[in-house]
Amino acid sequence: MLIKPMVRNNICLNAHPAGCAASVRRQIEYARKNLQAPENTQDKFPKLALIVGCSNGYGLASRICAGFGYGAATVGLSFENEPSEKRTGTPGYYNNKTFDTEAQKNGLISITLNGDAFSDEMKIKTAEAVRQAAEKAGVPAKIDLFIYSLASPVRSDPKDGVMYRSVIKPIGAAQSGKALNFMDGTFSDFTINPATDDEIASTVKVMGGEDWELWMDVLEKEELLSPQTRTVAYTYIGPELSWAIYKNGTIGKAKEDLERACTVINNKLTETNKIYGAWVSVNKALVTRASAVIPVIPLYISSLFKVMKDMGLHEGCIEQIVRLCRDRLYASCAAVPADSENRIRIDDWEMRDDVQKAVTEKMKNVTAENVFTETDIAGVKHDFLEVHGFDVAGIDYEAESDIFQ
Repeated sequence: MLIKPMVRNNICLNAHPAGCAASVRRQIEYARKNLQAPENTQDKFPKLALIVGCSNGYGLASRICAGFGYGAATVGLSFENEPSEKRTGTPGYYNNKTFDTEAQKNGLISITLNGDAFSDEMKIKTAEAVRQAAEKAGVPAKIDLFIYSLASPVRSDPKDGVMYRSVIKPIGAAQSGKALNFMDGTFSDFTINPATDDEIASTVKVMGGEDWELWMDVLEKEELLSPQTRTVAYTYIGPELSWAIYKNGTIGKAKEDLERACTVINNKLTETNKIYGAWVSVNKALVTRASAVIPVIPLYISSLFKVMKDMGLHEGCIEQIVRLCRDRLYASCAAVPADSENRIRIDDWEMRDDVQKAVTEKMKNVTAENVFTETDIAGVKHDFLEVHGFDVAGIDYEAESDIFQ
């Protein structure tokens, strides 16, 4: 099959197997060069890691860091569509296959599961996979690192079977503005009506912290938590210019619930003395399959990338998670550095005053005529395509591809 990107409204509907594989291997190489445990310190780093939402973005980068950076046995879970005669698999399908292949080549233990992470059944299956991975690796069946990195638009509540759907909407009042199509550089006006109470509640159900809590309860019940377990979920805050739709909108309400869950997890597990800690990590704005469809984000990210690259501060997913592990989670035996809300801030470079001032000024002056010179729209387009295996250096996109590889 000859595969070209199929993009509709900033959503890519297919993936390129070879491009996905090359992108994963590049991230593996970066982690190996920048995140090796020093000699005689291996006991301080994770030996068994579980990553829920392991196939893309920050979840994939987290698994790569745990496995190829620290040599941990890893269990990953995500929900992916396999390829068929008429369509490619999802990017995560090819990413997971590449991770497992590279892990095997390098003598690392990895088990990857495909299924609904919200379901009780999948949680139990994952617990068993953790035991299997530990046995293969010759380490205790005790998770040292648990990353919760789900980004699903829907969730079925295992208690009542009700399907909830998330929305990206403001709260209280409609919001209007200009949206940038990073595929062609055109602008369009948008207006998003405010969310209803039901939509707010549903978004919190899908994207909040309830399922993270349920995962921790299952792992505790299954006696799979190490006395040194560290668990992290990911969030984003961003600048005030995005707050109407993001921080103060439905997504923001869900992220507030994620922080609530973090406090509950810490309180619960501190009492049983079985955990070093739970944190929410506030990460940098990046191009992901989810962020591309938030109206205000493409223009902001295009401007941000231009500023941060000019300042030598730009990071992608793997660079961010290497820094999270190296400089925060496993920097020393001391407490993990966090803000007053117990959040790890690896958005610190993005939120620097000089960066935000430059981005704000740039966004005021961007027009359809100068968008390609004043912003890094080309870099954003590249990152978006690369997430799906396209526009990756060294790949012959004119050659036929085996979508079942």
